[in-house]
Amino acid sequence: QVQLVESGGGLVQTGGSLRLSCAASGIAVSTNTMGWYRQAPGKQRELVATISRGGSTNYADSVKGRFTISRDNAKNTVYLQMNSLKPEDTGVYYCNCYSKFGVDSWNYWGQGTQVTVSS
Repeated sequence: QVQLVESGGGLVQTGGSLRLSCAASGIAVSTNTMGWYRQAPGKQRELVATISRGGSTNYADSVKGRFTISRDNAKNTVYLQMNSLKPEDTGVYYCNCYSKFGVDSWNYWGQGTQVTVSS
């Protein structure tokens, strides 16, 4: 059974930093594409960042230069370091694992962690 458990969210002032963690079980973060998504109130869930099995990273334009996605294979955990936070970064942040085998693929989601940036 695949489980993704996020932690590290909270309330922070504009310009502050937070580091989110996503601890995975039942699946290896090193051999799948891992990502962070967020959903603000009244808006659709959007991509924040991904890291591929090869280590390539991809970021939404709105977070480039401020956020960094990384992983620790030994801990089977993915991180999102968020610096220079802005009020528009507020939302629920979800960890995602995209797993593909042949023609089959699966998406797994965590329960989410709230990030609130005060102005």
